[in-house]
Amino acid sequence: MTEKQIDLGIQQLELEFGTGYVKKALENIKKFKIEIPSWIFGNFGGGRFGDYMPPAGARTIEEKLDDAAIVHKLMGASDTVAMHMLWDFSRDGMDSDIEIAQHVNKEAKARGLIVGSISPTYFMRGSQRGSLSSPDDKTQKRYIEQTVLSGVIAREIGSDLVTIWIPDGSLYPGQIELRSAQEKTRAALTEIKNRIDKKVNVLIEYKLFEPGTYSTVVSDWGSAFMLAQQLGENFGVLVDLGHHPHGTNVEQIVARLIGSGIRCGFHFNTRYAADDDHSVEPSGEMARIFYELVSGDVLFNSNAKKNWAYMIDQCSARENRIHAIMHSIDSLQISLARASLLDRQVLQQLQNSDEIILANRYFNSALLNADVRPIIAVARQEKNLPVDPFAAFIQSGYQQKIEMERSK
Repeated sequence: MTEKQIDLGIQQLELEFGTGYVKKALENIKKFKIEIPSWIFGNFGGGRFGDYMPPAGARTIEEKLDDAAIVHKLMGASDTVAMHMLWDFSRDGMDSDIEIAQHVNKEAKARGLIVGSISPTYFMRGSQRGSLSSPDDKTQKRYIEQTVLSGVIAREIGSDLVTIWIPDGSLYPGQIELRSAQEKTRAALTEIKNRIDKKVNVLIEYKLFEPGTYSTVVSDWGSAFMLAQQLGENFGVLVDLGHHPHGTNVEQIVARLIGSGIRCGFHFNTRYAADDDHSVEPSGEMARIFYELVSGDVLFNSNAKKNWAYMIDQCSARENRIHAIMHSIDSLQISLARASLLDRQVLQQLQNSDEIILANRYFNSALLNADVRPIIAVARQEKNLPVDPFAAFIQSGYQQKIEMERSK
């Protein structure tokens, strides 16, 4: 956008929503931070696309951090990087090593980054019959120990946050005892709870399926919520946008969880079919989710303990992954800016008057129709960031540099 387009855009937004709300949106964008995943930069993937990988996938944790650093340099909102235990802190893909984690921490700091949430990796070799619910006691024990170690790492060098996704389930009726799998998982989590530092927050993720297509032990927000309530105040729910049946009202789930008072978190991504690995797009749904987060005061609360944890979880095998993560950050900023423009008093007056269509139209005037790109541009200017980070990335020559270096 040109300076003239930015100025005219800000004037138009101020006329429609008021100077105060435009300023609020601007300040929210400048404050907003989102954690990005180390694994999006990794040199792995393929799957449905054979052995194809986007050019210049990172081969080491150091290269992942290099990529994360260029993203933060251009976007200014993602200095925290999520880590997976067996991808980032392991030599053999079976056991994790705290010394590797300490090395990664030093490498992150050297690049102006912070080690963020720590995820135990429950889906590597030996997990074909489950992880925390595995009928093999040695396998279950190995995953319990890995989770306890992730808590130690989170406390010592991370952000005091452990996020867990349990991919346990079954393919056919009768394959496993459903109640037994649930009980073994609950018992394993109880042991983890008793051994992990109470200052470490543990978020339980849920997923409708994968790999269990008949049953999944933690398949929805309700099952994750029940476990979190049973386990104690440092446990919460991790909402992942792609982990729901089509048509699910995710913003209502967010509203319920905020209303419960439980501390939760969010994995942002986009899903169109049955995958959760695509970049975020600035959709009406995403803006409505941000409206709940903003109005629920779990985004910029002065009491940090009440704020949720916000992360991106994506990794597609087709697109340029640096482009992809930057696109997600940009889309989240657009969604947040839209949600910040609404005057809740105006909306509540329409709601109280039972003006159904007028309330919907006012709601959508910001969340669906507002062009907030000028707000994002001004926020970047005030943070000394490029207004167009994608053009800046292309001009930097970074992509050509890593393609040359990593092809050797």
